[in-house]
Amino acid sequence: MKTCVALRHLMFEDLGLLEPMLNADGWRIFYYELGVGQLQKISLDQVDLLVILGGPIGAEDDEQYPFLKDEVALIRDRLATRKLMLGICLGAQLIARAMGSRVKPMKEKEIGFTSLTFTAEGLNSPLAEIGMQPVFHWHGDQFDLPTGIKSLASTPKCPNQAFQVEHHTLALQFHIEIDTNRIEQWLIGHGAEIQQCAISTNILRNDAIRYGSGMSDAMRGVINQWITAARHFDH
Repeated sequence: MKTCVALRHLMFEDLGLLEPMLNADGWRIFYYELGVGQLQKISLDQVDLLVILGGPIGAEDDEQYPFLKDEVALIRDRLATRKLMLGICLGAQLIARAMGSRVKPMKEKEIGFTSLTFTAEGLNSPLAEIGMQPVFHWHGDQFDLPTGIKSLASTPKCPNQAFQVEHHTLALQFHIEIDTNRIEQWLIGHGAEIQQCAISTNILRNDAIRYGSGMSDAMRGVINQWITAARHFDH
């Protein structure tokens, strides 16, 4: 049985719809709550898929959140194994940082549903499964691309929305995993940020209903193609 370990920074920013998909495919799933336990307890050789999830902190905020140094070290160790790793939002930023890139604040936060514009590399990647389907964004920081790595997609506010490292690592600045039926948890949990940015919760609710089914289909297409391609390389 395959094992997925998810590093979780915030309770409601979990695997979302990715969890039932993996369960249906026979994966065992374990969450590891950041800042609570010892990252050193994770035995990477027993993990088939490592997922680094999102959260409302900065990828370089080591002084405020000392566990980030250990998390980045774990990501570097994972990269060295060339085994499956998925980074989502903060997770993608931490992968970029682990590869030597900076993560910096954007001029304007990106919150809501927006379509991606794909690069040539993106159109030849699993992300092509998304097509014009709007995906969910919730971030105020952005990563620089690691040396030698190409951007797969962009939006008007954020030029680097995704990158891939060989066959094994996929970093997504956006949220493709979100269960839009649980959007209210995001609206409550990030209430202060919503108020600060003067964002309409009703627009986010309505868009969640409008785009939820399409996002679920896109997520399944991307993850299935990525994992299938990785297995091909492993053999």
